[in-house]
Amino acid sequence: MKILIAAAENDALIGGKIGGIGDVIRDVPPMLSKNSLETDVIVPSYGFLHKVNKSELVQTVSFIFGNKKHTASIYKVKAKNNDKNVNNYVIDHTMLSTYNNKTGKYSIYSNDPPDRPFATDAIKFAFFCTALAEAVKQKFFKPDIIHLHDWHTAILLILLNYHINYKTRKKFKIVFTIHNLALQGVRPFDNDESSLASWFGSDLDIDNTARRKLSDPRWDNCFNPMAIGIRYSDMIHTVSPTYAQEILKPDNKPVFYGGEGLEKDLNEAYKKKRLVGILNGCDYPENYKTHKKEFKDLIQIILSDVEKMISKEDYLSSANFIAYNRLKDFASKSKPEIIASSISRITEQKMLLLMEAGSKKKTGLENILDILSDKGLYIILGTGEKKYERFFVEMSFKYKNFIFINGYSESSSKYLYSNHDIFLMPSTFEPCGISQMLSMRDGKPCLVHEVGGLKDTVKNGFNGFSFSGRTLKEQVDNLCLSFKKVVEMKLGDQTEWENICLNAKNSRFLWKDSVDRYIKELYNQI
Repeated sequence: MKILIAAAENDALIGGKIGGIGDVIRDVPPMLSKNSLETDVIVPSYGFLHKVNKSELVQTVSFIFGNKKHTASIYKVKAKNNDKNVNNYVIDHTMLSTYNNKTGKYSIYSNDPPDRPFATDAIKFAFFCTALAEAVKQKFFKPDIIHLHDWHTAILLILLNYHINYKTRKKFKIVFTIHNLALQGVRPFDNDESSLASWFGSDLDIDNTARRKLSDPRWDNCFNPMAIGIRYSDMIHTVSPTYAQEILKPDNKPVFYGGEGLEKDLNEAYKKKRLVGILNGCDYPENYKTHKKEFKDLIQIILSDVEKMISKEDYLSSANFIAYNRLKDFASKSKPEIIASSISRITEQKMLLLMEAGSKKKTGLENILDILSDKGLYIILGTGEKKYERFFVEMSFKYKNFIFINGYSESSSKYLYSNHDIFLMPSTFEPCGISQMLSMRDGKPCLVHEVGGLKDTVKNGFNGFSFSGRTLKEQVDNLCLSFKKVVEMKLGDQTEWENICLNAKNSRFLWKDSVDRYIKELYNQI
């Protein structure tokens, strides 16, 4: 059986990862190959992946896009782990380049203004899907199954069903993985430079019936790639069992995040047994050792990374100024009795419960810092939405036991996982999550919201701690109450604490088990 995996990210390649999709596309294909499935993986080059990785030009494809003829290049790229059992490819063209003139760097995703969501990325991924459709048509790829990931690749399904040049839909089966239902790539059918009409014009054979099948359930003048992935795939897969159940229910935001407007489509798929929840795995290298450090050495590592961030700024940010000085203060202090940390994107999904107030009128973060008092330290590492970043900067100025590092560093991340005491992950929703698995791998328990993959991996009082709540205030209150119990246990009952740490370390979420289910419940069902 031949599997073609198409996605926006691939961490098997240097520079190919932004989030969890990259981890999955790195780890799943080698496991498939071990099960005798011939596996090809393809992502856009974004103007740089074929340059920073060892690559070889293997094919060119020509096609019409935006009423113009284009020729794209397909490169076979060497994986950074030198795995020769998986064929990794990228498609290169100037239309796929995301170059930021301000930073002078290439990137995977674009940041469009709120009034034009997904506009730039939709053009890029529509172009990628067209090049991929042409490569399949030319039989450069000869898949039995095409496995698509998130909205970025779902436009391929429009081409395979309605494009006059690519109606080859019946020759292979489609599996569609939902990593984050909240991001759907919705764009207009027409009257916009980033629309189906602008990209494909009359080459799409779409009548009124087809238009309804492609349309967003809320805006009938727009098509919805995520919805199309759900409607037109043979099997649909979410990255945890609990998330597969949550998305069948309508939203009640900000208390509950469910089907994001697509619950009707998802329920229809579920009734027809086309929707499966399979937990993502985690990598457990042989002879894995934690990166344990003395407290002063941990602070020096983070301080060095903050200095590097500062060196790249034209103007010193208030976030890095405060972080630098706070780290300097802790460099001369003894280790706090308890260290909490979060390594995350700074978004509503990840951080809302820290910013919202509970019944005591203080925010979740303020309550947590009050609980820690002078006995503890809380470190947050991440970047994201400006209004959330601003809040953390203000809190880091106000509280001496809080450090907000407004950036990302692989080394700081690695050493934080091994040297904190408790990892906080109070997500409003979490399709799967990898951070909790990485922390547990190092024998460090987590405090998580009982949603999605967090509920599937962290068991309260056994290998970690969890909370829930029927209202937003109740969720904030229960987060703080649970954190208070965590601190009391860490400082007062060492035996129970060490048992939970040991259970966390011994918990296993193996990719082998996940891929066995891929084959049995996805690939062998179509």
